[in-house]
Amino acid sequence: MLDPYLREMNGFGAAPSLFSNSPEVRPWAYVTRRFLTLQSNLVPKPAAIEDGNKKVAGVVSTLNRAFRGENVVANYVVAGSWGKGTVIHPPTDIDLCFILPESIFYQFDARAGNKQSQLLQHVKDVLGATYSQTAMRGDGQVVVIAFNSIIVEVVPAFIARDRGIIICDTNNGGRWKQVDPLAEIGILERSDNALRGNHRKIARIFKQWMRHCDVSIKAFHLEQLIGEALPTISWGSNDEFWFDWIVRDVFRYMIGRAGGGFFMPGGFNEWIDLGDAWKSKAETAYQRALLACDYERDNMNISAGGEWQKIFGTAIPEMVI
Repeated sequence: MLDPYLREMNGFGAAPSLFSNSPEVRPWAYVTRRFLTLQSNLVPKPAAIEDGNKKVAGVVSTLNRAFRGENVVANYVVAGSWGKGTVIHPPTDIDLCFILPESIFYQFDARAGNKQSQLLQHVKDVLGATYSQTAMRGDGQVVVIAFNSIIVEVVPAFIARDRGIIICDTNNGGRWKQVDPLAEIGILERSDNALRGNHRKIARIFKQWMRHCDVSIKAFHLEQLIGEALPTISWGSNDEFWFDWIVRDVFRYMIGRAGGGFFMPGGFNEWIDLGDAWKSKAETAYQRALLACDYERDNMNISAGGEWQKIFGTAIPEMVI
């Protein structure tokens, strides 16, 4: 690897050669354009965003009519990748927390058995009356509505007395669980600001790796690891000229965290296991990134692009013009 100082000088532009009338050919000639193109290809299309927002509005209006007698788009929080601004093209699902009236909580909390499962089924039945032709199922904490164009995962929720929301978890006999999706969004927002926008940019790029290579890791686990990794990398908040090294070094960091865990952002002391089912694919990607970085340094345009495509698919160009 070349000294980072030399790379920094190349990033700002080296002086023309003293022995030629031609500008000096500098290393890493294609990195910036390659990773800008990747990011552009990952941006969801306006039509898909509009469609997703319409689906959310329809679901929210249906629930407000049923539980409040009001035909309004209110009393909800969009969480997950859609809410955090890390969704990539094409979007596949939207996490929607719908805030139910407090009286519904007491109504179901007084029941025997798995009251959380009963609540989930009740919300599913309400939605089924409107979306009778749409596949729907309950799954742990959500009602999954499988629209043709996108999946909306509805989380029935209640406003907590202190902060955040209370959701239902039907697993292992059922329980009420307190979470704070707005706090999670706020934590990512502060991290992204501190890293000059790189938390979201790199999260989107790694979600493309997760999708293209069918990696068994959750999206919010990726977001967490990227938020941890970037501040430890000297160039972690640098611009796209450094993205080949940033991607390489995030993979290296992730490999070291396999089998570990973290406390769920939001401050409720919930421990999240990262597992290690994804480790071998991260190791493979890291080796390919090492090779791609060497090719980028030597301006081997197609060779570098070929290695990146093994990680990210055709969303990243093989050849940059």
